[in-house]
Amino acid sequence: MTDWLLLIEVSLAGIGSGGLYAITGLAFVLIYKATKVVNLAIGEILMLGAYVFFGFSAGLALPFWLAALGTVVVAGLLGAGIERTMIRPMLGESPIAVFMLTIGLGSILTGTVELIWGANPLRLPEYLPNQPLFLGDAYVSSKVATAFAIASVVVLIFLALFRFWRGGVALRATASDQAAAYSMGINVPKVFSLSWIIACVTAGVAGMLVGAIGGISPTMGVFGLSVLVVVIVGGLDSVLGALVAGLFIGLLEALAGAYLGGEYKTLATFVLLVVVLMVRPYGLFGTHEIERL
Repeated sequence: MTDWLLLIEVSLAGIGSGGLYAITGLAFVLIYKATKVVNLAIGEILMLGAYVFFGFSAGLALPFWLAALGTVVVAGLLGAGIERTMIRPMLGESPIAVFMLTIGLGSILTGTVELIWGANPLRLPEYLPNQPLFLGDAYVSSKVATAFAIASVVVLIFLALFRFWRGGVALRATASDQAAAYSMGINVPKVFSLSWIIACVTAGVAGMLVGAIGGISPTMGVFGLSVLVVVIVGGLDSVLGALVAGLFIGLLEALAGAYLGGEYKTLATFVLLVVVLMVRPYGLFGTHEIERL
C-alpha cells in the first residue's frame, strides 16, 4: 500500500529543491535571452556566491544581512566584469567559441575558490531556522522551506523588474529583437551588461541558499548540470519554462531518490531530458524557430 505521508513529505522536499533550480534557471535564461550566450559557468558562479558569503559571514564575522548584501554586491561586480572583459569582446564570434569560453570561466572560478578556501567541504554559519516544521502530519525541513520562500520572493522581484522597471523593459525588448532595440535608441551593450549583473546576483543568492542546506565545496558547480537540464526541458529562452521545469525536476529527483534509490536521481532527469528533446527539441515552453538553410 502507498505510504501517503511519505509521498507528501518527499514531494514537499522535492518542490523545495526545485525552487532553487528555478531561480538558478532564471539566471541562465536571462543571459541567453538577452545575449544568446549559453553560460555553462552558472553553477560555478553559484558556488562562488556561496563561498563569498562564507568569507563575509565566517571569515569576517559579519552579521547575516551584511554578509548577504556584500555577496550580492560582489556577484553584481563579477557579472559586470565577466561581460565587459570576456563576453563583449567575443561579440560576432561563433557560438561554440563563446560556449567554450564559459566552460573555461567555470574552471577558472573553481580553481580560484580552491586556491583561497581549499578543496575540502565547509559549512556555512547557521542562519536558516532548524526547528521542525510540520504541515499537518507531514514533516518539512525548515531550511528547505525557508530557502523555498526566499527563492519565491527572488522570483517575484525578478518578474516585477521585468514587467515594470525601465531596465527590465529594455531587457525584454533586446531579448525579442536586438536590431529593433538599437533602432529604438536602447543601449544594447549596456543591456548585455545589465543581464549579466542581474543573472550573477540571482545565482549568488541561490548559492547562499544551496550552501546553507547542503554545505559548500568546489564541486558545487555540478549543480549547474541539473540547471542546464531544467532550462533545456523548459526552453532556453522561456522564463516560465525555467520556473515550471525547475519545480518539476526537483520533484522528479526527490521521488526517484526516495523510491528507486539515490543513484537513480540523475538517471531520471536525463531520461526526461531525452524524451523532451525527442518530442519538443526547443523545450516545453521555448520559442519554436524555423531557419532556412
